[in-house]
Amino acid sequence: MSNLLEASEYKAMASRLTLPHQAFINGVFCDAKSGKTFATVNPATNELLTQVASCDAEDVDVAVANAKQAFEDGRWRNLHPSQRKAVLLRFAGLLEENLQELALMESLDSGKPIHECQTIDVPETVNSIRWHAELIDKIYDNTAPTGTNALALIVREPIGVVGIVLPWNFPLLVLAWKIGPSLAAGCSIVVKPAEDTPLTTLRVAQLAAEAGIPAGVFNVLPGGGPEVGEPLGRHHDVDMVSFTGSTETGRRFLHYSADSNLKQIVLECGGKNPAVVLKDVKDLASVAQHVVNGALWNMGENCSASSRLIVHADIKDALLEQVRICLENWEMGDPLDPKNRLGAIVSKTHFEKIKSYLEYAKEHEMNIVVGGSTDDSGYINPTVIDGVETSSPLFREEIFGPVLCVTTFTEIAEAVALANDTVYGLAASLYTNDLNNAIQVSRSIRAGVVSVNCFGEGDHSTPFGGFKQSGFGGRDKSIWAHDQYTEMKTIWIDGLTPI
Repeated sequence: MSNLLEASEYKAMASRLTLPHQAFINGVFCDAKSGKTFATVNPATNELLTQVASCDAEDVDVAVANAKQAFEDGRWRNLHPSQRKAVLLRFAGLLEENLQELALMESLDSGKPIHECQTIDVPETVNSIRWHAELIDKIYDNTAPTGTNALALIVREPIGVVGIVLPWNFPLLVLAWKIGPSLAAGCSIVVKPAEDTPLTTLRVAQLAAEAGIPAGVFNVLPGGGPEVGEPLGRHHDVDMVSFTGSTETGRRFLHYSADSNLKQIVLECGGKNPAVVLKDVKDLASVAQHVVNGALWNMGENCSASSRLIVHADIKDALLEQVRICLENWEMGDPLDPKNRLGAIVSKTHFEKIKSYLEYAKEHEMNIVVGGSTDDSGYINPTVIDGVETSSPLFREEIFGPVLCVTTFTEIAEAVALANDTVYGLAASLYTNDLNNAIQVSRSIRAGVVSVNCFGEGDHSTPFGGFKQSGFGGRDKSIWAHDQYTEMKTIWIDGLTPI
């Protein structure tokens, strides 16, 4: 599925791309009711890509009304499960056919390396849609043990109109995690892509319509949080919101729900994720590769990034030397050059945020082992900062950039305490060659995903989400993701006469 091209070929393709720029409501592209637009730019070059429709509450009302009508008349939810499955599989096929276009569009809009977009993000988007499509006719409902005088059916029904609010760091992949199970369940959806990265979501909606998803079932509203996100969260005809983004914004959706119709809310929020390296590890070079991958994947713009390295004091120096060696293979530069593993930071605003943490480290004379330098080009060098104290904002706050903060321990109990010393609990990784330590420490770390001797988030069959302030109300991925897009109903049939 990869078929990577040369940088010059991607640039030639980019010059021919037709970029979607309107909202997608009731099966067609349309301007925002206000006629307003906003610019989306290529963060690697600061060049304008296109002007995108800037929707607001009026557009939310129109999209939700169409989504509600589509749900109530049953044009999607009442299809036989095998029919919905066939449409979603056709949808996945169209995504695959347009893989290079989607990867290029994602790279241009986000600054992500084309290598990652084409070999990871888009293929995994396709796989996610297929995985959830295949579940449609394989999830069974239940009966209750009522005896012979009654029959009790416990069935799942689609929850209704779902608002989906996306982050800018994985626009395609997180979209797939949410639309896969929601469409499989029979819901209608209204999607708000991030302002920084709206393009691929709009193109995906167009392909969904081409695959046969009926008008009104899949709607996309580009725009800002106050203009689109809040009206979605407060709308009385939206039955559920699935949100991925910052914890601060996630809290707002709980307020929106309380202030409106008590809609269901599922939040996947921030993380300050530890990579815990015990003294008994034997292959430090392998550990370094996983730690660096966890810290730098997607330029560290990843809610599950291994941003805190918690390592035994006796092996810290040796491990950091391996980290230095490993970093030599992480080339940074033009995202459209497949040799580069690090691209541009998504926006000037986010660039300045990451830069402020590096300036803090310099001002406080912290030990910057690697990197630390930036300019105003939109790129930030991978940075390793040693001796980070628990009181430091570098230990506590989500930097969301290519910055690895190092803290040491001497006892395993101390390592667990450091790992758990955070308001977050999304992901963690543990490195050890002792099976008992692997079991005990992985069970002691309070995080939704704990990987052992690797950096990973599982696969489509495993749930993804967090403890504490990293998550609320449900999980993305896996069979469990289908639960949150459905309501449980008991059907009790009484009065059966025993034979």
